[in-house]
Amino acid sequence: MVIKSFAQVDSTNAKAKELALKGAKPWTVVVAGEQTNGYGKDQRGWFSPRGGLYFSIILPKSNIEDLQTLTILAAFVIAKTVMEEPGSAQTFIKLPNDVWMNNRKVAGILTENIIAGKKAVCSVMGIGLDTNIEKFPPELEKIATSLKIELNREVNEKQILEKILKGLKKQLAVISQ
Repeated sequence: MVIKSFAQVDSTNAKAKELALKGAKPWTVVVAGEQTNGYGKDQRGWFSPRGGLYFSIILPKSNIEDLQTLTILAAFVIAKTVMEEPGSAQTFIKLPNDVWMNNRKVAGILTENIIAGKKAVCSVMGIGLDTNIEKFPPELEKIATSLKIELNREVNEKQILEKILKGLKKQLAVISQ
């Protein structure tokens, strides 16, 4: 697994797609301290300031062609990882691509195919997890939260990233057998 870290990118998915088209291998992970043009489902903007965990993974080929299935699998892994944090509240998955905590969104997942010509080259999974964000803009206060807000403490983003990547790798291996 290769992790490429950036202080800032437009979008980790866009950067991962660019790297994949240049030959980056599966399990290359793009991590950014912030995104200036992060997006989710239906190209909706994703609030991505410093203090969040934003990353995209170039996925290996699998027997699962349905991107929605991969996205739900990732939501399960993220929800499980969040619930393992000491003092964590119950999380739930709002299908197909969100993880919620205390009735507010804490994470979103977007899985996209990279198409060259008429053929899917590979898939990229982008994950935005609101980890250490202290405050949201007024329009998001009632619908978004962060682990720091919910747990009243900072969380270790590196450890969370490692757990999510390990969990995804394990689950993809199981479903690709």
